[in-house]
Amino acid sequence: MIGALATPWNTYGDEYESVRTRFRVAYAAAQAGSAGSAASDDDALRAYPLYPYLEVARLGQDLDADSAIAAYLEVHGTAPYTRSLRGAWLGDLGRRKQWERYLRHYNEEIDRHPMLRCHALAARAALGRDEGLEEAIAAQWLTPESLPDVCDPAFDWLRERKGLTPELVERRARLALSAGETQLARYLAKSLPDRTAAPVLQWAALVEQPAPSIDDLIAHEDRDVEAEALLAGWTGLARTDPDGAASRFASLVESRDMDEHAASPYALATALGLAWSRHPGALQFFDRVDAADFDDVGHEWHVRAALWAGDWTRTTRAIEAMPEALRTQNRWRYWAARAREATGDTEGARAGYSSIVPTDNWYAVLSAAHLGERFAPTLQEIALDERAIDELALAPGLVRTRELLLCDLVSEAGAEWRSAYELLAPAQKRQAIGLADRWGWHTQAIAAAAQQMLFNDYPLLYPRPYDKEVRAAARLTDLPAELIYAVIRQESLYRADAGSDAGALGLMQLLPSTARRAARRFGLESPSRADLLRPSVNVPIGAGELASLLEQFDGQVLLATAAYNAGPGAVRRWLPGTAMENDVWVENIPYNETRTYVQRVAWHRVVFDWLENRKPRDVHAWLGQLRAPALEAGSR
Repeated sequence: MIGALATPWNTYGDEYESVRTRFRVAYAAAQAGSAGSAASDDDALRAYPLYPYLEVARLGQDLDADSAIAAYLEVHGTAPYTRSLRGAWLGDLGRRKQWERYLRHYNEEIDRHPMLRCHALAARAALGRDEGLEEAIAAQWLTPESLPDVCDPAFDWLRERKGLTPELVERRARLALSAGETQLARYLAKSLPDRTAAPVLQWAALVEQPAPSIDDLIAHEDRDVEAEALLAGWTGLARTDPDGAASRFASLVESRDMDEHAASPYALATALGLAWSRHPGALQFFDRVDAADFDDVGHEWHVRAALWAGDWTRTTRAIEAMPEALRTQNRWRYWAARAREATGDTEGARAGYSSIVPTDNWYAVLSAAHLGERFAPTLQEIALDERAIDELALAPGLVRTRELLLCDLVSEAGAEWRSAYELLAPAQKRQAIGLADRWGWHTQAIAAAAQQMLFNDYPLLYPRPYDKEVRAAARLTDLPAELIYAVIRQESLYRADAGSDAGALGLMQLLPSTARRAARRFGLESPSRADLLRPSVNVPIGAGELASLLEQFDGQVLLATAAYNAGPGAVRRWLPGTAMENDVWVENIPYNETRTYVQRVAWHRVVFDWLENRKPRDVHAWLGQLRAPALEAGSR
């Protein structure tokens, strides 16, 4: 269920209310295998915008009905509602080796799944349509990931014609190694001559077990190793054991007889590993990196390492060395201003801060704080036209989108929306933001605005659809409602049914185990997975977990929000040995996701707070430090 659609559609009334219920019953039956009969469908059901979904569900129950499915696809083309049927039917045709029919309906532009492409290749081979086929199969073969078994007939065809050469096998093995797919590379190496397989297996070992593999190469100076393989292993070692990489660096350089230029990529990998661990030795290794070897990641972490060390002169040099496209980002403009301020260039610092304040983000608020100014976001309302939105709402694809949402078919609604949205003129795309908002589909309204680089209509893009639940959670936990909403917006973008690959659920993205623990702490009923999809359950428990983290970290919101995303254990590992400015600590969070998360939650909270009365806020507290009690708590 999308909680956002608790807001009713009031513009036209609900002409489909009665038939919608009948559709849902019929559709559920068809999905369950009780297809029913189209002959019993009345005119109202047939006229219902989602009737094609019912037809597709029924056809999908009998994939052997080739003529009926082909006829349906011929009429309806590539409409979003046909896609699941099309893929399932083509897959079934391939399984049944109905090659003539398969190739008649296969479309390489839209049927891009590897299984479908491999069926098409097998079909061409079986039917003798082999013009350009060797090249096509070879192109499919050169995939760095494992492929489904249905690809084997095409590869067997190529092998029988001596086209699957050792050179082609080796190329794929090396592609797999570059992608980190060492098990596939090892499997492919089994069919290679020993001399060709040896460097592949050596590379795999360097990736899988970098420390002993590198130690062996240091001990045996005469043992050959490919430069790319050695660097891949060294990079892995520097990530997992930066101290180990640092301690081996001199030995590696000596054993491999590297000059400064050859050693530079290894120095960069070592510097990055140390910087991610906030190790003071990172700067020594950055000193050994050639300017040409710095990529964007290297430049950024060079600056961060200088910040962690409190070396403002070096911070300035490292920022000046960045390419212009990177150097002119708000992030690095802010740190350039901070460095000017720290080195006594007050006028230059104020000019830098002043240029950032209007950009509306984490760095803008920090800049206002350094200027001693109160901060207010720069409001830029999106020009919406109610009449244009009314007209847009009548487009067939968008009518289907709305009905899918009201039938809780969220994934299907997203596909319909994307298909319809792509066909809109630019002016219509802007009105589509208003349409999604009118439906209460805040997730899509915000996404559509972001696609159009429209971020500053704060009343529209920072709605509060769960006020009842949020205020109840605020009373339970003594947390500000604005902070709870900030976490909701960042975690789920208002989707009550949101789920992550890690198993986190609901508006505040709670793992069931975390939710049960937080519920016990606040005397709430232990939730089931289904409960966590209910805002009335999810929000109080999520707020409770955040309140617990705030208590652990002495009320310091930046640390608590980082812990909400990455876990308290990670945050304790990231704490410095002495007090440090908040902005420097946040900038050095090693997880990109968590750093962005902390910055955005803080920014969202500013916006929600400002929306209360549209008055500028005092943001001086943003310039604080991580306090000693938090550091002591982290050491226990």
